[in-house]
Amino acid sequence: MLPWSFAGLAIGLAIFIIARPSGSFLERFYASFAPAFGVMSLVLVVLLSVDLARRRRVPWAVALPAAAIAFALSLPYASAPNALALLKSIGSSGLFLAMLTSIVAVAALRFGRDRFGAGIGYAAGAIVVVGVALLLFARGFSLALALADVLAPLGRLGDSLPAFVLLIVIETVLWTVGIHGPALLAPIVLPVYLGLQAQNTEALAHHQPLPHIVTSSLFLFAFPGGAGASFPLVLLLLRSRVRRVRTVALAALAPAIFNINEPLMFGLPVVFNPAIAVPYVVTPTVLALVSYFAVAHGFVARPALYIPSSIPVFANVFLATKDWRACVLVLVNIAIGAAIYAPFVAEYEKRERAKAGA
Repeated sequence: MLPWSFAGLAIGLAIFIIARPSGSFLERFYASFAPAFGVMSLVLVVLLSVDLARRRRVPWAVALPAAAIAFALSLPYASAPNALALLKSIGSSGLFLAMLTSIVAVAALRFGRDRFGAGIGYAAGAIVVVGVALLLFARGFSLALALADVLAPLGRLGDSLPAFVLLIVIETVLWTVGIHGPALLAPIVLPVYLGLQAQNTEALAHHQPLPHIVTSSLFLFAFPGGAGASFPLVLLLLRSRVRRVRTVALAALAPAIFNINEPLMFGLPVVFNPAIAVPYVVTPTVLALVSYFAVAHGFVARPALYIPSSIPVFANVFLATKDWRACVLVLVNIAIGAAIYAPFVAEYEKRERAKAGA
């Protein structure tokens, strides 16, 4: 449900850009980014509560109000004088808050049903969730602020080269055995890196230096073509002398431009393919190192904006950084990736030709 909640981010951006009375489009866009995250959190509460309720076979018409009320009572009203400031103050912790309240609400309903039966159990579960949230609210305790304090060290850890490389290694290793690494890790790491990205955008809106290097958009440099940095792999496979491999590469070329590599993952395949698995992990790891040092040393601007991975190669990094040098860095990364993949592709092609001959 987390990817679908990005619709809330887009809706929030559109609303706040239109509602903002003055400034250029870009100035209004930058200023709207932080409160749009609040709208994204609201959308996630709705989507996740309904989805979890259906999966756990409890009534979503009870789970959704319970989660929504608990979410609303957990916001930091004391530090926000108006609705816009409230949405802006939620930040990335709002995504974790949305997950927590939705999960707890559905779990309470299911526990109540299993313990007391459907009618009384659902009512009891909803009352407990709302009651606890109301008690915390009455005592002046904001769960959103508490989560932000808990996540602050995680954010500092996340904006580091070891964390950047470790996440890339985990994601690509999972992919080689058929597990969608980004989707598996997204509920944990995406809110953190979106939060760091939002802080960069907020700094840009106020004409301040961008505080973070590793944000959600920095991963675009390490993954040209999608997970595994598969764009250079596709380019190499287009020259294959094996007809089946060329056909797969041709089919994967257009999706790879938009950083979608499932046709290659399961068509070549990359999954459970030892010949390609090693460079599939090594290539984005090397590109992560190159990209981090290029940005850290000022050769390329730090990513200022969140840009979805489905935006085409080159365009995505330029939009994220507003720096033409970002395109040069991606071009260099593609060349490095091709050099790493080349000997493995040659060995893989040799095996495929031997199979075809047999």
